[in-house]
Amino acid sequence: MLMTIVAIYSLYVLITIYTSVMQIGFVNQAKRKSAVLLSGTDFLKAGNYAVAKEKMSILSTFVDYLLFVAWLGFGISFVSQIAFFENEALKNIAVVMGFIVINSLVSLPFSYYEKFVLDAKFGFNKSTMAQYIKDTLITFVMTFVIGSLIVWGIYEIISNFTYWWLWSFAFIFVIVVLINMLFPTFRALFFDKLTPLDDEELNSEIKALMDKTGFVSAGVFISDASKRDSRLNAYFGGLGKTKRVVLFDTLIEKLTTKELLAVLGHELGHFAHGDIYKNIALVGVMLFAMFGIFGNLPESLYLELGLSRSPSITMILLLLFMPVLGFLMMPIMGIVSRHNEYAADKMGSELAGVTGEIELANALKKLVSENKSFPLSHPLYIFFHYTHPPVLERLKALGVAIGDIDTSSLGSACQADI
Repeated sequence: MLMTIVAIYSLYVLITIYTSVMQIGFVNQAKRKSAVLLSGTDFLKAGNYAVAKEKMSILSTFVDYLLFVAWLGFGISFVSQIAFFENEALKNIAVVMGFIVINSLVSLPFSYYEKFVLDAKFGFNKSTMAQYIKDTLITFVMTFVIGSLIVWGIYEIISNFTYWWLWSFAFIFVIVVLINMLFPTFRALFFDKLTPLDDEELNSEIKALMDKTGFVSAGVFISDASKRDSRLNAYFGGLGKTKRVVLFDTLIEKLTTKELLAVLGHELGHFAHGDIYKNIALVGVMLFAMFGIFGNLPESLYLELGLSRSPSITMILLLLFMPVLGFLMMPIMGIVSRHNEYAADKMGSELAGVTGEIELANALKKLVSENKSFPLSHPLYIFFHYTHPPVLERLKALGVAIGDIDTSSLGSACQADI
């Protein structure tokens, strides 16, 4: 059983790295051809950034694989032995949180490199070292406190219920729903400063747009995201009465009012179609499958690992293998999500009025330009990683003429038929 798990994880790593290699080869060839949606200089810059990110992703995946092998080989046993607590609940919490903390520390250099080397080099990072340290410490404390409470809850469920995996799934699923509800509040409290939109005319137009779909919001807010990053973004956070419309100050600065309304119309399309609930349901399916598998592992696996079948060991095995199931679920979630994006684009363009398609198309072009997003990707990469359709496909669906894009001379890197 242990060899089977290692083999499955190894296959996942190989597919992940292969997909990244294909993407690097594709982008390296595409960036030297005629620019699409971007100026020649920005097109090359976006291509270089995409390649640099994928190279870092390959290294990160390889380090994760080494860490996976280390955990199974001796890491779990080591953390279990140094957790000196007589109380069983505290011991189990300490073991799992030790695992989480060590993984977080290993990933920290990648986080730092991405922000202060890659993003800084390509002009995205606006954060100071003090801000980064503050954000990292807040994230660590929140992860430790909330994580400990969640681990404690699962420990109690495993210790007291025969079908613990089913009750644990229900417990975690409720937490996922709560996170979606409370995310805007937590973000405002600890990370971004949210201020109510003070542009009365824009506020009125946004409210009129929301009224068309029956969207009831706790307010429209501006996030001071530019203190960390220059990218454009917006989101509708929360569920029920906690819903908030949050616009990045960078978005307000770069988009016209009509373009902004088209983008918000797109987000309202997601609300009208119940997409957030569909996404939560898909996450629920993934969690159910994960708990179902790891709630019924054979005793032989624990014997092969030389470990007792304790709640903490089961939780660590679940956490170790979760990226694999996430990767397997991603194509399914991607197909559903990309379909939802097309539908949201259609509704967004309709809500924005007569020129809605043009305004949304212009907004998408600006998002690509300002975020330096490389507009071309290998089909295999799209299949495994894209939650949104490629922007060129979205523009075509909106009826925007973008001309023919020749990929025939990009070589075998773009010949995959998915």
